[in-house]
Amino acid sequence: MLAAIIFALIAIDIVGHVRTPHEPTIKEAAIWSTAYVALGVAFGFVVWIAWDLRYAGEYWAGYITEKSLSLDNIFVFVLIISAFRVPRKYQQKVLLYGIIMALVLRLIFILIGAAIIEQFAWIFYIFGAWLLYTAFSQVKEGVQGDEDDEYQETTFVRVVRKVFPVTDGFLSDKMLHRHAGKTYLTPMLLVILALGSADIMFAFDSIPAIFGLTAEPYLVFAANAFSLLGLRQLYFLIDGLLEKLVYLHFGLAAILAFIGVKLILHAMHENEVPFINSGQAFDVPEIGIPMSLGFIAVTLVITVVASLLKTRHDNKGQKEITS
Repeated sequence: MLAAIIFALIAIDIVGHVRTPHEPTIKEAAIWSTAYVALGVAFGFVVWIAWDLRYAGEYWAGYITEKSLSLDNIFVFVLIISAFRVPRKYQQKVLLYGIIMALVLRLIFILIGAAIIEQFAWIFYIFGAWLLYTAFSQVKEGVQGDEDDEYQETTFVRVVRKVFPVTDGFLSDKMLHRHAGKTYLTPMLLVILALGSADIMFAFDSIPAIFGLTAEPYLVFAANAFSLLGLRQLYFLIDGLLEKLVYLHFGLAAILAFIGVKLILHAMHENEVPFINSGQAFDVPEIGIPMSLGFIAVTLVITVVASLLKTRHDNKGQKEITS
């Protein structure tokens, strides 16, 4: 069922939005973003009916986490698309195909992660420590600011550019161009490769995070799929609003740190100590899904409200200075 939904959504996007290049309006982006969020939330009820409320809660917690972490993807997508100077009317296409590439790569990561967890459950210690480190990095970015952020091509894209000939500019929305008996890649294809390969660095954060909320690979992939497929329209909706979320890094840091601690506590509770079998579980509490879901939701609300209040206060102060 999940595969059918994903293929149907991709087909709708290709036929309804990408086949005829155009710049989506704010209204169009808002309608489709709302539809994708509603579909992502509704899938939780499907999980509830097919399995039970516990698994639905795990999916919803994972979906909300992935959706919030995907805002960081949009920051990087903006940098990549700006660096390549992609014409506005072709941005939907590069985003869609870049997201499809990212989705395939994440599926591979999820399957590998599930196999590792099944064999070595103490890997949760490493996942937890990595999320705590990532949370610290988010706080550091929030304190230092993003003024100096600049897109740098991934190694994969640099290798592709060196190995294959590339046209000097965009040729409408073509990804390959045949000239004088020679096939050239176009910047259109390079942008897609850049978007898809850049998502790998986010997968290292988001996939361990969602495995901290559910051990079911199916739910992990479902949460990733619905959050990624809605990114394209969300990009056009909040492209100009991202700078107003001034506390986003701190909110994401709190969520990642919370899940990191949850993973470590889970490993301790299951008596998973690397290379040691003590035979007795640690007497530590486990953080349940209701608490996880509540913490994530409350953190996101506080982050957005505090960011908007801060932005309004700064704008008001700026107006008073100029007047």
